[in-house]
Amino acid sequence: MSDSALDVVEFLLTTSVYSDDRSLDENDLPPAIRRVFWTGGSGEDDESEETDGDGPRGRRRRGGIRRPLSATNATARAATGVDRPWDAVSELMFTDRDEFSGTITLTQQDLAERWFVERADDERLAANPTLAKHFEDHESVDISYEEARERNRPIQADRVWIDGLLEEYFSDEDEQEMLDLVDVRAPEEVDISLDDIVLTPGQEAEIEKIAKAIEHRDYLAQIGLREIGKLLFVGPPGTGKTSTARALARDMDLPFVEVKLSMITSQYLGETAKNVDKTFEVAKRLSPCILFIDEFDFVAKTRRSDEHAALKRAVNTLLKAVDDISLIQDDVLLIGATNHPDQLDAAAWRRFDEIVNFPKPDSGMRADILEVITRAMDIDEFDPYAIAEATEGLTGSDLRMVLREAVLEALTENRRVLTQEDLLEAVAGFEERDNLKNMDMIEGDHDALVAGGDLGKASDGGHDHDHSHDH
Repeated sequence: MSDSALDVVEFLLTTSVYSDDRSLDENDLPPAIRRVFWTGGSGEDDESEETDGDGPRGRRRRGGIRRPLSATNATARAATGVDRPWDAVSELMFTDRDEFSGTITLTQQDLAERWFVERADDERLAANPTLAKHFEDHESVDISYEEARERNRPIQADRVWIDGLLEEYFSDEDEQEMLDLVDVRAPEEVDISLDDIVLTPGQEAEIEKIAKAIEHRDYLAQIGLREIGKLLFVGPPGTGKTSTARALARDMDLPFVEVKLSMITSQYLGETAKNVDKTFEVAKRLSPCILFIDEFDFVAKTRRSDEHAALKRAVNTLLKAVDDISLIQDDVLLIGATNHPDQLDAAAWRRFDEIVNFPKPDSGMRADILEVITRAMDIDEFDPYAIAEATEGLTGSDLRMVLREAVLEALTENRRVLTQEDLLEAVAGFEERDNLKNMDMIEGDHDALVAGGDLGKASDGGHDHDHSHDH
């Protein structure tokens, strides 16, 4: 029997068990099934006040999943990815289908359960708390309900939950405009984890500390340790600041709210201070979450300049908002990032309880980065240490660009297997483009200016580091 049949039977059993067992909630459903049935408006529990415990973090939860769950060809396809769900299980003696509604049912659930348990391994059950609980006492099952629930991603990390909350709290046209100032990502949408990033021992230690603070924030509140949870990442472009923040969000199952200060303080000059407040409000509404503020050096630039008064008011509002927000009180981890720490003044520095340095990688780190980003590539006689020695001064983002160029060059020759020589040639090409970008144009030569402009744009496209890919 195919994996498709096993996937569909798991879906049918899950919808049936969840519909009957009222002690289960949405965090017991696997995310792939949960997103199919989640409603952002009124759910069955809307009238109840649900909190995360006593204290300031308790808040009303909106949206939900209505019982009974409807198992149809459409919902099964959306949850399992099986293109023709009924065809996958139609020959099983315990399944039936209503031709009119498309509903798929289990005619003999006991038989379906025996069939499923014989074929499902513990890893499959560990990813499904609903069935882990249902089969917990079965002699052949070696997975506990609590373990499965602990491993399951919480509903607050799902895109559907985030979208429902944003729609509810920011439904007015003016507020929708404000949401254009932030980039809100669900953990499931972040395509990088901390395992994909090469960190220094110091960076690893700081990340471990903050992860423990998030995990034990109730205890920290209890003992009165509230001045924690504001990090400043400093270092050149391309060294992994944004990637590390996003990866932390993914690994901790936290929504990721990203803000670029230059955008907030320039797009709507007349309402800059209001926009800053609303940005922090988004983070608090989505808590627990990570609020990532890029270009934090913009604060110091604005405070020292003769900029418009509205900008200065916005910066003062921002500094006050940074003071007021708290991991312990608001469940918001604040991470600021800057490429220019030398431009920050004392007022900006003292807002953060931890400073995490992101230097350009040394030779050993570059070799490690190359090992990580070439995992899926086929390279003959690959020597990452030789490439690392040839890439002095390059960042993780630069190394990705080098690999990209090597792959594209090989494809022009209809090759998918790279060689060490391909990589070394790509390094030389990258350095040549980098030099061209910084070359002074010949004064008065129109053709040279046009060519230089084109070259500059091409180089900037590859070297103005996209922090979503830096390492």
